[in-house]
Amino acid sequence: MAKKTEKKAATGPVVVKRKLKIKEGKPAKVVSSELAFEVPLFKVFTDQVLEAGANKPVRRDVIRHNGSVVILAVDDSKSKKDPLIVIERQYRHAAGQYLYEVPAGKMDEGEDRLAAAKRELIEETGFRAKKWTKLTRYFASPGFLGEWMQVFVAEGLALGKAQPEADEKIEIYLVPLSEVLRLIDAGEIRDGKTLVSVMLYDRLRKEKRKH
Repeated sequence: MAKKTEKKAATGPVVVKRKLKIKEGKPAKVVSSELAFEVPLFKVFTDQVLEAGANKPVRRDVIRHNGSVVILAVDDSKSKKDPLIVIERQYRHAAGQYLYEVPAGKMDEGEDRLAAAKRELIEETGFRAKKWTKLTRYFASPGFLGEWMQVFVAEGLALGKAQPEADEKIEIYLVPLSEVLRLIDAGEIRDGKTLVSVMLYDRLRKEKRKH
């Protein structure tokens, strides 16, 4: 009698042919959580976490933060084809270099996100905007950072007086979108929130113009 041939289960990545079905899943069980470090901007917790399919808890050190808002401020009053983008230049000690970025800032505890975005845009640049639209939100570095960032598009700009914090030394530029994209392609813009917001905004603009 011929032996039955067993079919082995396929291994490797799942190939998605059409749409990827997003699965939410349940959060891992936190067995214990200890405050390890605290400064005004954030707190660091050492958690013991039982993740799905695991037999024993694992250690996860997590930075907890109130969250941040990102503002892609757009001035299309002179050109709708190639609008101006508000770009800041400031020194970032953690990166050890000057970075070109869109405006952004931390939220105060319990603060509404849109209110925080309006406040940050005025404080850092002096601009006020008539129209505010949510663009996207994302986790900046979810391996250890619990902060997620909400991106807004701000349009209908009017210039006022900036009110930066004492430790903020910011240069403000109005840069054509095409030039910002060129700098991104050239690797000259290295800030994550700027890459995410500008490139997504540009893609959505192109899709909208097709229709």
